[in-house]
Amino acid sequence: MAKQEEKLSIAISNYIKIQYPNVIFTCDASGVKLTMGQAVILKKQRSNHKIPDMIILSPKDKYHGLILELKSKNIYLKDGSLSKEKHIQSQNNTLNQLLDIGYYAVFVIGFDHAKKVIDNYLKQK
Repeated sequence: MAKQEEKLSIAISNYIKIQYPNVIFTCDASGVKLTMGQAVILKKQRSNHKIPDMIILSPKDKYHGLILELKSKNIYLKDGSLSKEKHIQSQNNTLNQLLDIGYYAVFVIGFDHAKKVIDNYLKQK
C-alpha cells in the first residue's frame, strides 16, 4: 500500500472505531514491512486474488459485508472509464467477483468518499 493510501487507511480505521465502535473490520497488511521469513509465511496464507484494502464484517440488506479498495487519487479516466492499468484492472476483477457473491465491494477515492460509502452502507436497516 502506498504511503498516501496507508494514511487514508489509518484515517478511515479511526473513523470507524469512533463512529461505529461495535463494527468489526480489518485492513490488508500488504504495505507492512516484514522480515523475509514473515513475508514467505504470509504469502503462503493468502489467496491468489488481489485482496481489497478494507473489509467491514457487517451484513446489511442483501450484502454479506462491505469491501473497500482504497485509493488516494482518482483512478478514472476523463471519459469516466476505469484506468487500464493492470493493477487497477486486477483489483476491479476481484471487486466484481465479490459483488457477484453478495458483498458490496467498491473503489473509494479519498477520505470523504470512503466516509460517505461507509455511512450509507452501515446506516441501512
